[in-house]
Amino acid sequence: MKVVAVGGGTGLSVLLRGLKNTGVDLTAIVAVTDEGGSSGIIREELEMPPPGDVRNNIIALAKDEDLMSRIFSFRFKTNGTLSNHSVGNIILAALTRMTGSFSIAVKLASQILAIKGKVLPVCEELIRLIAIYEDGSEIIGETEIVRQKRKIISIKLNKRVKALDEVINALSDADAIIFGPGSLYTSVITNLLVDNVADTINSNEKAIKIYVANIMTQPGETAGLSLQDHVKELEKYLRSRVDFIIANNLMPPEKLLNSYARELAEPVLSNGDVDERYIFEPLLTIEFELNDTRPKARHNPQLLAKVIMKLLERGS
Repeated sequence: MKVVAVGGGTGLSVLLRGLKNTGVDLTAIVAVTDEGGSSGIIREELEMPPPGDVRNNIIALAKDEDLMSRIFSFRFKTNGTLSNHSVGNIILAALTRMTGSFSIAVKLASQILAIKGKVLPVCEELIRLIAIYEDGSEIIGETEIVRQKRKIISIKLNKRVKALDEVINALSDADAIIFGPGSLYTSVITNLLVDNVADTINSNEKAIKIYVANIMTQPGETAGLSLQDHVKELEKYLRSRVDFIIANNLMPPEKLLNSYARELAEPVLSNGDVDERYIFEPLLTIEFELNDTRPKARHNPQLLAKVIMKLLERGS
């Protein structure tokens, strides 16, 4: 079975870690609008797509604890020019310069790590997100958008761009297409704004379409949005309905809720009746990220994969 996952960095990598050992033919389509941290610096200085989200997903599909995957994950903690850069980002930047193509660089990095599946940037070009707000004002750039504390009315790209041919082919041939988990606008919907992506998804009538909702809302992006609001926004840009929505129904412990509340984030919850498309499961796990003392609410990769495989088996 050919499964295509559409998203961005951390959330999509969680999904891939769970699905990579299930035997499906797995392809990840990854957003290229990130402007923060190491990726943002490389993007600006080398005028190439940001490598960070792609790197995360390549590592997710690599053999666990493999030496090369640990090298790709290593991040310099110095006060010099390498500060906060990961080795994987630098390797992808070097390969892009050597080959003249970001997508070829991603293929070569994938070969180095001998990944289970395929990772594709949605396009080769440098693109930026633009958010439009209730007063008609516009904010350009993912980093600045996330800093805002206002409700996003709509989102668009700064220019029209063509998706990679491999992206279109993967979406056309897919037996299942999964959106998320990940930042609703900046990781998931951003991919749908690239020319022909949404049209190709909609023309593939055989594919099961699944949305994996985030566990928590995100300040500056989805604050105050219910589960149904997330689905409505995704379907607005997809221009069609998804077949299933997978949502967590295990509440985080109070201490973790309070930690998120200080950042104006809260659980993504249903605000009313739901139909048979909604699948609720206890998918929460708590993780500590490297060099971050605050725990994070994440999807359990294995449990999420189990729910997805049941849906795929039902639809096959």
